[in-house]
Amino acid sequence: SNQISFSYTFEDYKETADWLLTRTDLRPKVAIICGSGLGGLADLLGDKAIFPYQDIPRFSQSTVPGHSGQLVFGKIEGKPCVCMQGRFHFYEGYALTKVTFPVRVFHLLGVKTLIVTNAAGGLNPDFQVGDIMFIKDHLNIPGITGQNPLFGPNEERFGVRFPCMSDAYDKGLLRIANKTASELGFSDFVRSGVYCMAAGPSYETVAECRLLRTLGGDAVGMSTVPEVVVARHCGLQVFGISLITNKVVMDYDSQEKTNHEEVLQTSKMRAKDLQSLVCSFLGKIEDQFQEPEKNNH
Repeated sequence: SNQISFSYTFEDYKETADWLLTRTDLRPKVAIICGSGLGGLADLLGDKAIFPYQDIPRFSQSTVPGHSGQLVFGKIEGKPCVCMQGRFHFYEGYALTKVTFPVRVFHLLGVKTLIVTNAAGGLNPDFQVGDIMFIKDHLNIPGITGQNPLFGPNEERFGVRFPCMSDAYDKGLLRIANKTASELGFSDFVRSGVYCMAAGPSYETVAECRLLRTLGGDAVGMSTVPEVVVARHCGLQVFGISLITNKVVMDYDSQEKTNHEEVLQTSKMRAKDLQSLVCSFLGKIEDQFQEPEKNNH
């Protein structure tokens, strides 16, 4: 099936990157992937250049409500960024190589840091709807069972055959994010935890939620992990944020049901806080870009 075996050549990624490089002067160091209802992050960008996905060679198209489907280049806090307004999901029927295609393109554009955001259900009973969870680790459920974006021949020009994932989420970036959150007075609703990826598109059963909680999951969603795996493979540092948009159902007596509308409502409620968090965070991380250049002299 196309879904398992589909792969791109190094030249495919390079051609797409070159197509973008000839159409904008911005050279982003940071890429941001916006989750459900979080596309407003791209509105923070000044000096925008916008490319609809259908115009970009080999980009897929996002078919999910709450994902608008364009790549936006611009500056936040003076920093050149590229923002995916709308991501691709495995459950839409895309091969994971298609889901993660943009990440390698970002790498070839010169991006060093990937910020991934998503909407997720809270597994941790202490989490409230509207909490912001910094991702400190993940459970790649599809990956464990044989759906990994790095499946197939390895392209050495991106990274090694067996990449390490125990340091997937950058500790330095996590520290900066926590500092930023407390400066903004967000500590009451900012948490950190483990994100679980389930393939979707159906929401989890009660038994599945209990399973994931037992395995150490704090939040569950249907995205993000494939992009993180591919980002780490090609050496990007990663910072991840989940917005807890609903509490998953852990109890058979509960009348609650998860639905996408509720998810988008909560995103609206917290979007402004998330935006100011990402803004200040970006203002603080530039020091990490300066270092390597100093060492070269």
